[in-house]
Amino acid sequence: MSQAMAINQDNFEAEVINSEIPVLVDFWAGWCMPCKMLAPVVDELASDFAGKVKVVKVDIDENPGLASAYNVRGIPTLLAFNKGQEVDRIVGAQPKAAIAEKLNGLLGA
Repeated sequence: MSQAMAINQDNFEAEVINSEIPVLVDFWAGWCMPCKMLAPVVDELASDFAGKVKVVKVDIDENPGLASAYNVRGIPTLLAFNKGQEVDRIVGAQPKAAIAEKLNGLLGA
């Protein structure tokens, strides 16, 4: 089973901005209960969309510059990127089906 890959400001550009496929970025923190509730869903999505959508996680406590750069005000926040551009944003814990629907829309499915 695939899991979301942890990334940081050092590899964000390579993994997200320069990605050949769409990317879902989960901005989270260890102290955030909704983030902890969403974590298994994010990992399931990484598995479900393997090869079609890259799923990554950014710990905002370790990477405050990224959270600031993308105007992340509340967590969890999921940002969808396509061709290096933010194309969608989900704030707060959402059901897996709602997130999957957005990803399918991103893929044109």
